[in-house]
Amino acid sequence: MDFDLTDDQRLLQESLGKLLATHYGDFTKRKTYQSQPNGFEPAIWAEYAQAGILALPFPESQGGFGGGAVETMLVMEALGGALALEPYLTSVILCGEILKHAENPSLSDVWIPRLADGSKILALAQTERGARDDLHDVSLAARKDGEDYVLEGEKSIVIGGGAANAFIVSARTQGNRREPHGITLFLVEAGTPGLSRRSYKMQDGTQAAELSLAQARVPAANILGELHGGLTLLSRGVDMAIAGLCAEAVGAMAALVKLTVEYLKTRKQLLQHRSVDMQIMLEQSRSMAIYAALMADEEDAARHRAIASAKVQIGRAARFIGQEATQLHGGIGMTMEYQSGHYFKRLTMLEQQFGNADHHLRSLAE
Repeated sequence: MDFDLTDDQRLLQESLGKLLATHYGDFTKRKTYQSQPNGFEPAIWAEYAQAGILALPFPESQGGFGGGAVETMLVMEALGGALALEPYLTSVILCGEILKHAENPSLSDVWIPRLADGSKILALAQTERGARDDLHDVSLAARKDGEDYVLEGEKSIVIGGGAANAFIVSARTQGNRREPHGITLFLVEAGTPGLSRRSYKMQDGTQAAELSLAQARVPAANILGELHGGLTLLSRGVDMAIAGLCAEAVGAMAALVKLTVEYLKTRKQLLQHRSVDMQIMLEQSRSMAIYAALMADEEDAARHRAIASAKVQIGRAARFIGQEATQLHGGIGMTMEYQSGHYFKRLTMLEQQFGNADHHLRSLAE
């Protein structure tokens, strides 16, 4: 199997690297971006759109460039290395993947071009209190009322929810909580009466939101995928997001290993051998991230096994490399002024997002 990048992929890698170096090369700028209302700089998002980065994974017929999982992997690895704050993973990869396969042209033909040109941002409202990482654990109710559905319930930790113009909301239209069947996905615009949100900053500096829907009325035309059968579509979107997340983690780990090696050159203690273990974990993770990207378009069972395997390896590596880097840097690694601690925080969040290593090990065992 040929793992070499094509000329177009190398060009993508180089152009994005230059763009990120301009905005994130000076680490102090990142704090300025975090102080923006939604936790990132809108002007940088607009530059992503102008460069075609937002349109990359979408079909040409809907304003995209028809890129695949490998191109997405390259983008996410670069964003991870820069500790970029923009909601590319949630809006373009996760929600974009759901829209692409929703079999609802009246929604996808409208919203995908908006995602591609950067004029709109989407967020997934899936997690509920007590549900942990089980996608089928949904209690938010959707009741049929004429031509509409009335949504009632709450969602937690909606990543990028503060900036979102609309949400993809998982709701229960049939059955009891934790039943795989009976889950339906709805596209709910942010201005819908009855929908409210509260944004907050997470540990790594990115933003999330709590979502409340009180008698929120949504047209039946806003259903994504099959009525009562939305879990398959949701799982596909989350699997693609995990593949992107794995690539982001590799980019962050590579940057942290490089930062640690450079710092060790200034110390007199013989600690360099510990950086070799970090490098080994990094290369193993890179291989698994490539594997996840190559398997992203396979059938559901094979894709899910590959993605879960990659998340296990990368979750363990993220924890190991983050802890080693913090120890090797000593006190400076815990300060807010130094980059190392910020990479560690982001890797800790990535390890937990969409299920940690233990969760995916259980999934593989089942």
